[in-house]
Amino acid sequence: MFAKTPYCLYILRCNDETLYTGIALNVEKRLIEHNTSPKGAKYTHSRRPVTLAYSETSENKSTALKREIAIKKMSRLQKERLIAQSSPAL
Repeated sequence: MFAKTPYCLYILRCNDETLYTGIALNVEKRLIEHNTSPKGAKYTHSRRPVTLAYSETSENKSTALKREIAIKKMSRLQKERLIAQSSPAL
């Protein structure tokens, strides 16, 4: 059997300081797509450059999608707290 690649939920910080949430198998590749490719989301296309603010892995696509929905329902303040909690202290 092949090992399953975990899905990753991510939050991007756009150039206009808005936040974008998505899921991907390869976050680094997806970040490049958001910044340089037409494959990036329409939302981020006009808000480039975007940077990775937060990421977490999920067991499978279903779990990642459920987490994405939960995060999208959060207020901006809640998302900022989630990002701050995951970032190393400076």
